Amino acid sequence: EAHLVESGGDLVQTGGSARLSCAASGFTFDEYAVGWIRQAPGKGLEWVSSIDWSGDRTAYADSVKGQFTISRDNAKNTLYLQMNSLKPDDTAVYYCATGNQPGLSGIIFANWGQGTQVTVSS
Repeated sequence: EAHLVESGGDLVQTGGSARLSCAASGFTFDEYAVGWIRQAPGKGLEWVSSIDWSGDRTAYADSVKGQFTISRDNAKNTLYLQMNSLKPDDTAVYYCATGNQPGLSGIIFANWGQGTQVTVSS
C-alpha cells in the first residue's frame, strides 16, 4: 500500500523560501507521476504542480509558475517542492499525492499524504 509522508512545512516570513519533501514507500515510486496539492484555510483543494515518472516533464498552476519548482529523486523515493518568494496567499496545508500513471496527461491522484502546514506571515 502506498504511503506518503510530507515534511518541511514551517512558519515563513513573506518573501522567504521553504522546501517541502515527500517520502514515498509501499509502491514503485519511479513508475508513477506525482504531485502537490494545497488547501488554504477555508478554501477548497488547489492543484499546485505535477512531475512525470522520470522528472523530465513538469506542470504548474498559474498561481505558482515561476515561484515554485517541483523535482524528484527516484533513487531516494522522494518528491520535493521548492517554494520561493512566499506570500501570505501561499499559506495552506500542502499534500503530496501519487498519480495513477507515469505521465502527466489526465493524471488522477490516487494516494495522498497527511499534509504539512506552511504558514507565511505578512
